[in-house]
Amino acid sequence: MIIDAHAHIFPDKIAEKAVAGIGGFYNMHMDYDGTLSGLLREGGEAGVDRFIVQSVATVPAQVESINNFISRCVTRYPDRLIGFGAMHPDYADPAREIDRVISLGLKGLKLHSDFQGFAIDDEKAFPIYEAAEGRLPILFHCGDTRSDLSSPERLLRVVKKFPRLTVIGAHFAGWSMWDRAAEIFEHSGIYTDCSSSLYAMTPEHAAALIRRFGADRVMWGTDYPMWSAKEELARFEKLPLTPREKEMILGENALRLIGG
Repeated sequence: MIIDAHAHIFPDKIAEKAVAGIGGFYNMHMDYDGTLSGLLREGGEAGVDRFIVQSVATVPAQVESINNFISRCVTRYPDRLIGFGAMHPDYADPAREIDRVISLGLKGLKLHSDFQGFAIDDEKAFPIYEAAEGRLPILFHCGDTRSDLSSPERLLRVVKKFPRLTVIGAHFAGWSMWDRAAEIFEHSGIYTDCSSSLYAMTPEHAAALIRRFGADRVMWGTDYPMWSAKEELARFEKLPLTPREKEMILGENALRLIGG
């Protein structure tokens, strides 16, 4: 079982614009079009069995429509997709919408503070964490040398304040500041993924990061539509890990996290 634990999808009519926006923000080439059909086709050709899919609400008014969209996609492909809902710190009643996210069968939440314009540890986001604590994991975008909003230090403050919150720190919990994040979160118990990271480091470096977090806490992901699943799997296979470690990272850890 191979699970892509970090994939973004968008409705067909806005996918091109959304993908262009992400590419422009990071000044990086985007390999794919951001559509669900593109994800299933490209991932399927690479041998990926299931995908954790999400999208980011850049304004509060997008929250409910994104959650409805992700729910429809999961309903259409229940054996292929695992849905994470959207939330925004300025959304009026996060507890109510998180209840609805759960009722829709979605298995987590996604926050991207750099896109959404808030610091991870800003008190205005606390109602989200309180409502999700013990109920849903939150996948946080983490790390950017150009901004402090999603720094590992800020995420650590959230981890300490909400000890029952299941935290996934994306991109080894600190894109572009990987070693700093690993030092902060070494054997901390948070989950992480290796998406948008393997391209920037040697296989030995990536394996060392994985073992600092714990191989039972790391998940493989593509950050679709940014990276090719075939290329990301090829990068992952080069890591000097044991077969057991690779099995956990490629699928078992994600299944344990979402409960099945």
